[in-house]
Amino acid sequence: MVYHLKIQLKNVSKPTVWRRILVPAETPFDLLHDMIQVAYGWSQKHAYAFSPSGFGSSPWIVDEPMPSGYPDSPFRPKRKELTAYQTRLCDMINTEGQTFIYIYDFGDAWVHEITLDKINKLNIAPSAVLLGGNGATPPEDCGGPEGYKHFKEVLSDRKHPEFNELKKWLYETEYGVKEDMFEAIEPFEDDDDYELEVWNPKIYELEFTKEYFDEYFINIYEL
Repeated sequence: MVYHLKIQLKNVSKPTVWRRILVPAETPFDLLHDMIQVAYGWSQKHAYAFSPSGFGSSPWIVDEPMPSGYPDSPFRPKRKELTAYQTRLCDMINTEGQTFIYIYDFGDAWVHEITLDKINKLNIAPSAVLLGGNGATPPEDCGGPEGYKHFKEVLSDRKHPEFNELKKWLYETEYGVKEDMFEAIEPFEDDDDYELEVWNPKIYELEFTKEYFDEYFINIYEL
């Protein structure tokens, strides 16, 4: 049995950012996390969790649940915690139209809504497939949805007072261009015949990502 899933970033628009994948229904949540990371191009740098409706909801599916008997605190609501590699997608999501939440980076709080668009009971293929997507994945550590909104506004206006500072940050963190290399690329951006687009939120490199995704998840039971 195979699920058709749509995974959309919440609170991000102009454009909306989503990915569609086919995934075996018995996929464990730790592997679904890996699939979302690859489909979006996230870097696996931060903690994650799955839950029915996001922060505060139960069960809370994570890599390493808190041990039983661990003292409660105001920062950790009382809830049932499950281990991601022991919990299957079909254990939690089994009805067309049902939604679930995936949170990546509890600081920036990138909340993804997972929707089960369709169940294909005749397909028993053990592979996951990237079907499509829309919108660039925001740069990590840019401040979540509100920070990303500001990020897009700044980099769309070369006269913005924060433009050069934010561009430098982007080049260093996203593209790996170090400070001593940064000045070398400046002349090309000032050339009237060559205007480098610093960031285009509409671009999603589907074919490039799909090639890697489909090859890596060709047989999930061997991973």
